[in-house]
Amino acid sequence: MVLRPVSAALLRNGTCLGVNNVRALFTTAFLSRRTPPLGPLPNEDVDISNLPSLEKYRTYNRYITHAERANNKEVWWKTYRGYVEQADPEHGAERVDVGLPCHQPSRTKEVRERGKVMKANKQDVDLERACRLRTFKIPLDRVQESWESSCGPYHIKKLADHYGVFRDLFPQAFFLPQIPLQIHYSQEPSSQVHYGNTLTPTEAALPPLVSFKAEEGSLWTLLLTCPDEHLQNNDLEYVHWLVGNIPGGAVCSGEELCHYLPPFPARGTGFQRYIYVLFKQDRTINYQEETRTLPCHSLMDRTFKTAEFYRKHQDHMTPAGLAFFQSQWDESVTKTFHDTLDMREPVFEFIRPPVYHPPQVKFPHKKPLRYLDRYRDGKAHTYGIY
Repeated sequence: MVLRPVSAALLRNGTCLGVNNVRALFTTAFLSRRTPPLGPLPNEDVDISNLPSLEKYRTYNRYITHAERANNKEVWWKTYRGYVEQADPEHGAERVDVGLPCHQPSRTKEVRERGKVMKANKQDVDLERACRLRTFKIPLDRVQESWESSCGPYHIKKLADHYGVFRDLFPQAFFLPQIPLQIHYSQEPSSQVHYGNTLTPTEAALPPLVSFKAEEGSLWTLLLTCPDEHLQNNDLEYVHWLVGNIPGGAVCSGEELCHYLPPFPARGTGFQRYIYVLFKQDRTINYQEETRTLPCHSLMDRTFKTAEFYRKHQDHMTPAGLAFFQSQWDESVTKTFHDTLDMREPVFEFIRPPVYHPPQVKFPHKKPLRYLDRYRDGKAHTYGIY
């Protein structure tokens, strides 16, 4: 009777030992097929068998010097990301600049002019008195003008990258917005379109007043589109306003290809981006294919793709200006769907996944006092989940 469980235990241990040996054999065979490293591994030259014989740093400065020298040394594992990017052409691919050429002023000339201004300010008695008495007022218009002419385009480009404007409108491309756009939906400052600010659909119900600096005799195209609004295909857009062949800066004198449609972000979809893009033309463009019938209240006719539109006319137009705002649902969207678009209003709802609880432990060490409440049967509690 005693020999039977002993023999069973030995048989079981032998079986487990055989399985482990086979598993180790397969693991060794798999590791042997792995590709060898591209070069020497870190600290491969260190003799770990005799650590006391290694040279000591003795001082902290010597350690820092040695660490900086090792950090600046070119090694293969620091460039491993380059091998990964070469294997995947789309990963980390360089984008193409499709905007107007940027003419950066001479740095020496800027420093010289800044020195003259500082010298003149130091000799201005009235300016010194106003600064000392704290009555000096900075003209914000001049600050805005200086920002737009210096680092403003680079800041706008960073904001556009942050909001994914170039990624959705111009895949693998970007441009530097060198023409500032002034877009006002009303006389109030809060209704102006900047670079990612929030406006309600009620505030943007009517066409805005758009102005920009343009040379006499130049031609422009203004586009308002939304890459987040399409109800059937996430890769397509709805064009809200399209005006072409604008002479100078007079938008009202341009050729309205698609009349203005207010934003209609569906309920439950959150904030959506509405992007103004200004293109500079080198000649008059025939927009007969892009012209919509007036009034255009069909979402199928308003389906649009900015990349295809630009690719079609890229020989005669260049993106030069950019402005965008965000908007979410309010009561005016229901009126737009029912009265303007003559369709039922779609409503979306986010279905939250059930709350995940890890398996209950028998001895909840360092857990809250109400740890077992999450595993208690019965109705849901209202004091929260830990």
